[in-house]
Amino acid sequence: MIRHNAESGRFEAGDESNPAHLDYRLAGGVMNIFHTEVPAEYQGQGLAGKLATAALGWARETGLKVHPTCSYVTGFISKRPEYSDLLA
Repeated sequence: MIRHNAESGRFEAGDESNPAHLDYRLAGGVMNIFHTEVPAEYQGQGLAGKLATAALGWARETGLKVHPTCSYVTGFISKRPEYSDLLA
């Protein structure tokens, strides 16, 4: 289950003490996604993709553009043209 922790600017999954997470900052209607991390115990479960999907879906729903500086999310979007319209 993916959680949106808006107060911390991140999407999370897994144990709250050491979650997989995707971090972002908002500025001027643009969501800068700058870091994705999946702890070893969660690797191989597709969590990074689920986090990216949740974050991009939220950006679309709230009318934000996305500027990915995280290499994972940059690659994720490049393989999925359905998100290209979100790019700032």
